[in-house]
Amino acid sequence: MLVMGREVGEVITIGDNIRIKVMAVEGGVVRFGISAPRQVAVHRAEIHKRIKDQALEQEPASGHSA
Repeated sequence: MLVMGREVGEVITIGDNIRIKVMAVEGGVVRFGISAPRQVAVHRAEIHKRIKDQALEQEPASGHSA
């Protein structure tokens, strides 16, 4: 894991087309702005987990009876 410090207004770039900008720091909360291509899903970790869990629940059972 890369750990770095950034100040408000500074940007982190991932690859050629993903940018994360520090928008504000208030108390213990940091607000980011994220720019990414539409085909790149960007979610908070808890939302990403919920999406993955729902997808697993919707998968058909893999056991086939013969």
